Amino acid sequence: MNLDLRTVNVTRYITPLREGGSLPALAEADDDFKYVLKFRGAGHGVKALIAEFLGGQIASYLGLPVPELVFANLDEAFGRTEADEEIQDLLKFSQGLNLGLHYLSGAITYDAATNDCDALLASKIVWLDAFITNVDRTFKNTNLLIWKKELWLIDHGAAFYFHHSWDNWKANAVSPFALIKDHVLLPKATRLEEVNTEFTTKLNDLILKEIVNQIPEDWLQWEESAISPDEIKEVYFQFLTLRLANADIFLKQAQDARKTLI
Repeated sequence: MNLDLRTVNVTRYITPLREGGSLPALAEADDDFKYVLKFRGAGHGVKALIAEFLGGQIASYLGLPVPELVFANLDEAFGRTEADEEIQDLLKFSQGLNLGLHYLSGAITYDAATNDCDALLASKIVWLDAFITNVDRTFKNTNLLIWKKELWLIDHGAAFYFHHSWDNWKANAVSPFALIKDHVLLPKATRLEEVNTEFTTKLNDLILKEIVNQIPEDWLQWEESAISPDEIKEVYFQFLTLRLANADIFLKQAQDARKTLI
C-alpha cells in the first residue's frame, strides 16, 4: 500500500467551516479538487496537524474509510484580500505546509439515533480511537460522516493528546484510555477481540516507522521544545510501538466500558 501523500497548492479560499476554535476552511487546490483545510496557525497548531496526519494514515492503512489526505501548501500572498481579520491572521500564520482532507460534497453528520453502523466497522473504529487516544468521537461530536450511504471517519486532530504534556508520553502509551467510555460507537462494538487480533497482526514497527517518518520537518520545529525533529519523530514512533505492544490494556478498558452500557 502506498502511504505517500500528494502535495497540492491552495488556489482559492472558499469559506470558513466554523467548528470549535480551529477554523478549518473549504478551499480549492491546483488539482481542481476541493479540500477541508486544517491550518498550522490554528488552535493547537502543528501538533493538531500531526495528530490528524498520523490518525488518518493509520486508519487508511487499516482499511478504514477516511477521505484522502494531502499536504496543502499556502503561499505567503494568499489571503491578503480577505476581509475578515481573524481569517486573515489565520492565513498569515499558516503560510507553508498545511493539511487537507478531500471534501466529501453532500455528506451529512452521522447520528447514532438514525444511522446504522455494523458491529465489525464499529469495533474497528473504537479500536483505532483507543489506539491513537482520540478523545473526540462522542455522541455530542461524532466526527463521522455519511457520504454516498457509507460511513467516513474525519477529524483526528484531538488524538495523541500526550504531545501537549510531552514528558508523560511513556505513561500515556500504556494507559487504558478511560475516555473510550464516551465513544459514540462503543455500544455497537461487539467484535473488539476479533479486531484486536487483526489489527495487532497487521500493524508493525516497519509500517509505523514509515508513517511517522512522513511527518514534515517544518511541523517539528517546536519553540517550546529543545529536542530535534528526529528526536520528536522517535518519541511518536516509540509511543505507537509501545501502545501496540500493550494493546490488551486498552482493549480490556473498552470491553469493560461497553459492559457498563449493556
